[in-house]
Amino acid sequence: MRGTFDYRLRLDQGEVAVGSLLRIPFGGRRALGVVVGLAEHSDVAPDRLAEPEAVLPSSIPPELVALAGWMAEEYCSTSARALGLVLAPGATAGTQARRILVAELTEAGRGALGNRTRLTERQRATLQRLDQNGTTVAAELGTPGLRRLEARGLVALAPQIRRRRPVHHAVGSATVTPPPLTADQQRALDPVLAAVGAAGERGTPGFLLHGVTGSGKTEVYLRAVAATLAAGRSAIVLVPEIALTPQALGRFQARFGDVVAVLHSAMAPGERHDEWLRLRSGEARVCVGPRSAVFAPVSDLGLIVVDEEHESSYKHEGDPRYDARGVAERRTRQEGAVLLIGSATPRPESVLAMTRLNLPSRIDHRPMPAVEVLDMRGRHHPLHPQSRMALADLQRGGGKAIVLLNRRGWSNFLSCHACGHVWVCPHCDVALVLHRSASFVACHHCGHREPVPGRCSSCASVSVARHGAGTERVEHELREALGDADFPVFRLDGDAATFSDRAETLQRFESARSGVLVGTQMVAKGHDFPDVSLGVVIDADQTLRFPDFRAEERTFALVTQLAGRTGRGELGGRVLVQTLAPDARSIGFASRHDSDGFIADELRRREALRYPPYASLIRVVCSAVEEAGARSAATALRAQIAPPDAAVLGPAPLFRLRGRSRWQVVVKATHRATAISAVGEAVDRIAPPAAKRGVNVSVDVDPQ
Repeated sequence: MRGTFDYRLRLDQGEVAVGSLLRIPFGGRRALGVVVGLAEHSDVAPDRLAEPEAVLPSSIPPELVALAGWMAEEYCSTSARALGLVLAPGATAGTQARRILVAELTEAGRGALGNRTRLTERQRATLQRLDQNGTTVAAELGTPGLRRLEARGLVALAPQIRRRRPVHHAVGSATVTPPPLTADQQRALDPVLAAVGAAGERGTPGFLLHGVTGSGKTEVYLRAVAATLAAGRSAIVLVPEIALTPQALGRFQARFGDVVAVLHSAMAPGERHDEWLRLRSGEARVCVGPRSAVFAPVSDLGLIVVDEEHESSYKHEGDPRYDARGVAERRTRQEGAVLLIGSATPRPESVLAMTRLNLPSRIDHRPMPAVEVLDMRGRHHPLHPQSRMALADLQRGGGKAIVLLNRRGWSNFLSCHACGHVWVCPHCDVALVLHRSASFVACHHCGHREPVPGRCSSCASVSVARHGAGTERVEHELREALGDADFPVFRLDGDAATFSDRAETLQRFESARSGVLVGTQMVAKGHDFPDVSLGVVIDADQTLRFPDFRAEERTFALVTQLAGRTGRGELGGRVLVQTLAPDARSIGFASRHDSDGFIADELRRREALRYPPYASLIRVVCSAVEEAGARSAATALRAQIAPPDAAVLGPAPLFRLRGRSRWQVVVKATHRATAISAVGEAVDRIAPPAAKRGVNVSVDVDPQ
């Protein structure tokens, strides 16, 4: 349901303000409502307006209500969906603070311990424990017995709110005392501190901290947050993955203590609710977390830090399809705060738009690792002979390595040797991936699973071939060749069951004396392991094979980021890049650690082709069970969109996903706001009749 709706407040509901949550009657049912504005009059007659049933205790900061309104327009969504992102966790489910019963010894109870008041042995022991420990949870002492003591006036029982603390998984090192800054760090920090000091003014500048891996960007973030807190304001620190939250959280809590809170979707609902309340009340003034933490309800926001800003995981896949980097920029401008984003491989868009601060060398001037490009043409084993030799040498010397293959599972796909049949997902037009240890083949788009086939369903042949390699196979082969008690092999990818499992894997790798960490791109994201001296990138050109104008950028970032995990300690580092395209532009720049050269070349290419940042892209996808419905809606949409100075591409088919056929229309526009408005109006016209025919229409501004 789109739009806003008017309600009439009763005289006893005068405490309602922008951001208040109400329980309201809506279309014959009860719903949760958010107050987005107050008015003296309505276009609807007063006697036709319904009244809210209740004013709920929690509320949303007015700044987040305004931010949600902007998001609804910017990402062609609805106010209700945008407001849903800024609600307190569990608000729609009625999550409340946890109340527990606590017991406290009264003066009469203390006197009873010193005189001859008649007490059983158990009662006396209970009073003695309260005397020693002070306020104690009633359930620990036995509530029925405490009730009897309360009736005699010896004990006082009272409910108390007890905060649910999220479990902390310590990963990486953290320093309590700030280390001395290098000259480069100080030069980068000075303009940020000046901006933080002037924060509160609209149009406060944003900064891009462009530093090579290991150059000390995190210490700059910590100093900027410290200055923000000293100015009496709050800060938000965003990381690209939930798996990186423990390391970042540990560093900020070591420096700032309990004033730091954490928010992410892997937390228990009660833990998220209580951390949100700590931020809302001002008890916590720094929030650390992945993209959704950009909506943290901090008051008097002074700074937002976006670490590893190049990561596409900052883009939300649901509706509204917001980009946390864009939301952070809007929020800092709206609230007069400072935006500080950082990366060793920044997006060309960020380089062009923001004030760049450089950290050109590593801490203590340690050299960047040597990068060797290994030609894999004509080879079928997933590891090049030089990679195998380097890992064997590392095993003998007792070091650590990270092996990156951005593909999980055992094999990419299965086929029949006899007839050529390929096992594909029944719901998506993609091949099923073999997961050998769990004995199933799976679709990595919809999650469909089925047992590993023993024979071909088309010709009954038992000759089933496996093609390609994933992290599971590489882990197995490394265990076979290297693994022993003194040189363990760890795996980190999306098959890890929970956030805790991933954090535990990182902890075990960090604490091991030696070993190999095998994984997908998450092993290359922001981890700091000083004793890693070897990095291996398998199938480095995989991302180049995607039909995406960002393919070169992603390939460069992947190789550069993995190289950045190595050589941070005294042992130095070495990186081996296995590829079928050894002459690829992005791999060449990455092997030379030439970020500036790559960005300049990429900006020239994008300007010539009118890709971001020189134009904006908007993608509209129409999906339906029947292909004809999706195609028809996309064709109708194409006829409705006509923004000036824009190219409208399509409609064109996409692969079937989760049982639905999909067609897309892409708009490439010079004037962003005009194009977004035109697309939004066109979608508003065609979406309602399309929905009646079972067609879903979704808009993705700045698709990744």
